[in-house]
Amino acid sequence: MANEAADLSYCGQEVRRYDNDRFLTCLFAPAERRETLFALCAFNIEIAKTREVVSEPMLGQMRLQWWRDAVEAAYEGGAAPVHAVTQPLAEAIRGHGLTRGHFDRLIDAREADLDDEPPASLDCLVNYADATAAPLVLLALETLGMRDAAAAEAGQHAAVAYALAGLLRAVPHLARQNRVLLPADRLAAHGVRVRDVIEGKAGDKLRPVVREVAERAREHLAKARAVRREVPRAAVPALLGATLADIYLGVLAREDHEVLAARVQMPHPMRQLKLAWAAVRGRY
Repeated sequence: MANEAADLSYCGQEVRRYDNDRFLTCLFAPAERRETLFALCAFNIEIAKTREVVSEPMLGQMRLQWWRDAVEAAYEGGAAPVHAVTQPLAEAIRGHGLTRGHFDRLIDAREADLDDEPPASLDCLVNYADATAAPLVLLALETLGMRDAAAAEAGQHAAVAYALAGLLRAVPHLARQNRVLLPADRLAAHGVRVRDVIEGKAGDKLRPVVREVAERAREHLAKARAVRREVPRAAVPALLGATLADIYLGVLAREDHEVLAARVQMPHPMRQLKLAWAAVRGRY
């Protein structure tokens, strides 16, 4: 396994602290590409936490617009707004010719976080997972010099699988914020009220809803792996979210899809070794 640097940059420190899964995957990328990956992940952290750091939706919109302006400045060659992430991000964009549309999509997707309503359907949840996770993986692939169709297809499906698994594990955390990101129609079909989820009173009725989302995540994981033979080995560090999704979905299944189970909520003790083994084999 790649060794963690003794002196991490600001972006590296932020990713290690707030997005440790992705931090670990970045360590398997070539050393000269890691700072770019850290900058991308740190940017993602900044926009993803918008809902948590603002007191009202309008302030959230303003914050997201600030990051749109920062991205625009990086592409137009203007002065970047002052922030510890903006300069490394601008260097990443210019150094690797990263696609602007991926940044725009990531920022736009976070506007959904400012709405208290849960996704209307499982398809809506999948669209949310895709919009908030897939562009980041595509940017990581570009950083690694991977722009071929097979890698992009694998990346998109791996991102959705990882995001859905993460959203399931985050159910208790989101509930404490008075948020529910489980499909409203599936909750209703199983007799679960949104308020029940927020108050921790859904009980066993929540398990079939979680199972349905997990099954959809498994479908995307299978699609990511279906094209594995066509994906260059150099793309694997950007696709290791699939390995993590497999780990988390496996734990969830063993706990009979109880999202409050301790094993579901804790970091998996073998994830680093499993990531290392996947990277060594060139598989995800």
